[in-house]
Amino acid sequence: MSDGEDSDLTSAEVLTRKRSKGLYILPNLFTLAALFGGFYAIVMAMNARFDQAAIGVFCAMVLDSLDGRVARMTNTQSAFGEQMDSLSDMVSFGAAPALIAYVWALTSLGRWGWIAAFVYCACAALRLARFNVNTTVVDKRFFQGLPSPAAAALVAGFIWLMNDIGVAGLDVRWPMFALMLYSGLTMVTNVPFYSFKDLSFKRSVPFVVIVLLALGIAVINIHPPIVMFALFVIYGFSGYALYGWRKTKGLQTSVISTSTDEPDERGLHK
Repeated sequence: MSDGEDSDLTSAEVLTRKRSKGLYILPNLFTLAALFGGFYAIVMAMNARFDQAAIGVFCAMVLDSLDGRVARMTNTQSAFGEQMDSLSDMVSFGAAPALIAYVWALTSLGRWGWIAAFVYCACAALRLARFNVNTTVVDKRFFQGLPSPAAAALVAGFIWLMNDIGVAGLDVRWPMFALMLYSGLTMVTNVPFYSFKDLSFKRSVPFVVIVLLALGIAVINIHPPIVMFALFVIYGFSGYALYGWRKTKGLQTSVISTSTDEPDERGLHK
């Protein structure tokens, strides 16, 4: 009798199950859109439109930050989504910045150029793989090493800024070389970078916070290439500043096992 009862689902239950499965497309659409941003960036670099290539990377970064939040809001987290996000991040924040930087400036350095691009790309892969295996043991308030989107933003932001002020890649090939190595190697360090994951968008905030957000958007619009690159330069060095401060205070510098809480966003490499 129980078999018959279990198999006899009401139309409402069937509709609910279908709706639940249908919602899984939402976070994956954001992930695919982020992947398209990285692919678009590579295509633009091949056509020597480096400003558009940099913008493609930044768009991928924004979309990548949304897929996990959409998944939680719609209760559609899945192992497939985590793996899809990892592969998308590898293209958008690993391969794309490396290829854009190589085509823009590093080709003139010969073997040193492609070595720098490969080091960045390999470090991005290592950073993403390490995140996947350490996601349950890392303090969710911090990232272990520079997040791959932030590293990509450093590279793409520099290219965007130089193109905006009319500086050719050939003229800044060695600064580009150094930035590639810094961004890549910082991704695989144990330096803590603030993750902003302990900020909840569901809690009410004072009115002044909304005003500050509006001012922030206005400042970015004054000159996006300069402001965006400056923000990520600050963030790119903030981890070392935090590491040094913790070291001088005698606090634990490792982000491993400093919290018993599981990170909110599994498989999302922000």
